[in-house]
Amino acid sequence: MTAKITENMCFIPSFEYVDNGIEHGVLSPFETKELLLKKGRKIAEGFKPLPCDLRMLKDVPVQLRDGITIYTDIYLPITDEEVPVLIGWSPYGKSAGTAPRYKNLFNMLGMGNQWNSGLTKFEAPDPAYWCANGYAVCNPDMRGIAHSEGDTTMIGSQEAQDGYDLIEWLADQPWCSGKTALTGTSYLAFSQWFIAAEQPPHLTCINPTEGLADGYRDLAFIGGIPDKNFIERLQINHVSAKGAKREDLIKEMTTFPLANAPLWEDKVADPSKITVPAFVIASYSNTLHTMGTFRSWRLLGSDEKWLRIHDRQEWPYYYDESNTEELRRFFDYYLLDIDNGWTDTSTVRYSLLDFQGGNQTDIASKTFPPIASQNKRYYLNGKFRSLEEIPLSEDTPVQYAVSNLPGRSSFQMTFLEETHFVGYPKAKLFMEVDGYDDMDVFVWVQKLDKFGNVLSEFVVPNQGAALQDFTQEGASALRYKGAWGRLRASKRLLDKQVATDEIPAYRFDSVEKLKKGQIVELDIVLSPIGLSYKSGETLRVVISTKDELGSVMPGTLGCTPDNKGTHIIHTGGEYASYLQLPLMSTLATRS
Repeated sequence: MTAKITENMCFIPSFEYVDNGIEHGVLSPFETKELLLKKGRKIAEGFKPLPCDLRMLKDVPVQLRDGITIYTDIYLPITDEEVPVLIGWSPYGKSAGTAPRYKNLFNMLGMGNQWNSGLTKFEAPDPAYWCANGYAVCNPDMRGIAHSEGDTTMIGSQEAQDGYDLIEWLADQPWCSGKTALTGTSYLAFSQWFIAAEQPPHLTCINPTEGLADGYRDLAFIGGIPDKNFIERLQINHVSAKGAKREDLIKEMTTFPLANAPLWEDKVADPSKITVPAFVIASYSNTLHTMGTFRSWRLLGSDEKWLRIHDRQEWPYYYDESNTEELRRFFDYYLLDIDNGWTDTSTVRYSLLDFQGGNQTDIASKTFPPIASQNKRYYLNGKFRSLEEIPLSEDTPVQYAVSNLPGRSSFQMTFLEETHFVGYPKAKLFMEVDGYDDMDVFVWVQKLDKFGNVLSEFVVPNQGAALQDFTQEGASALRYKGAWGRLRASKRLLDKQVATDEIPAYRFDSVEKLKKGQIVELDIVLSPIGLSYKSGETLRVVISTKDELGSVMPGTLGCTPDNKGTHIIHTGGEYASYLQLPLMSTLATRS
């Protein structure tokens, strides 16, 4: 049966699939057949030659439980032995490794394309590398994409059930050992939270690398504030050669504005149902995926799970040669039964960043945050615009007008000794608005050097002039600028079943507009942090009417706030607003 939740979805026609052997890659023209790809062959100019012979099973039909047929490409090593298979589940075109849009993207980021064979589905493992090491790779076109039948949905139970069916089909193939794994970044990571929670019997392990986990809270309504622009960018990948329809999240955001609608509840992953071993990759810097990745890690039901927090953007991390080799150790242990000592790997490895070339990575810990991390409150002082360990005895309001520059207020403290913060920060703000009935509040924790300059760091290789332009007030996934958070005041109610003093969580099931003179308590969850300050350096927290970090990727606008009038921050007395930070008492040794 097709998932019942699809009855609640809004569908519109998919974009046309251009089957010209260019737009979607040189191997995209549809034909069910088997190819022998010889060692040394270049799939396209600018890509790495194949390191070995491999078989390509092209446009293989797979029937799902409701009778819909999807098509997949499968790459196999030349061997008579049964092999495990790695799966990259997404709508991104199974043969699109040489597509101009992806070649141009990786060139823009400074990665180029020589790191892969051209068989690599966007954000998926490179079949050439993995086949050379005894694995098969499966790249499906999910429901409604290209020549696959059905209508495309985006995040939720339909994809989860389809992924389950594909896994069980693969495990039954004569060349398969019966062991499978999910891997990949971004969309290929967050689809893992949903598919693995369905508990397909032949799913052996997973490797989510940076993936959101809640379609409402992590994508459509971050902080309760609607953001349609990036979703529009994602949905252009929904292309069909068969006149399929695609789920329209933009229309659904208008039709179902609250998180308790069944449609949005279906788009919340339940990692507690995931029991297979998991190697989870996260960073502090990914403004789209960080929140969901850390949340999923905390909730994972797996007894065997590892977390590695790196200091780069997801694509240069995932395709780095040494990181790929480490991932192979994980897969070799669980999929090839090689006793390589993987389980001795530290449960958590985190990074400590300094924005000045002195990042420390792979610091071993048994937990995140580390045991040495303790939450400490720094109170906003409206009199001196400072952060203090002791609150003001009386309220001293600070205000800023939405319509006038700068449209923000900040508070800061300068450190007298080296200080490290690792864990989950938050802001508790007592605020009111004059001249309107709502507030969209944006919080940004910055690092300033001893001269007062605001610091940040690129997490992609390219630091050229064009990327400087894009990332100065935008493209936040490519340049890390510090911990951040946002909240619409009318959706401030906490989900008391989930929220903790350390990590706020919201119901988003009602709207409570503000009255004139009403002071509301806002608990604003901020992105996880691992940041160091030397003596003389300054921490600045910015409270703003707009998203100071900007959009997620170049060429895409950020969210449009709903702000008018004057925002008032109360500091001191019964309204002692504060920034809570995870202060490290000691620093663990590097692994």
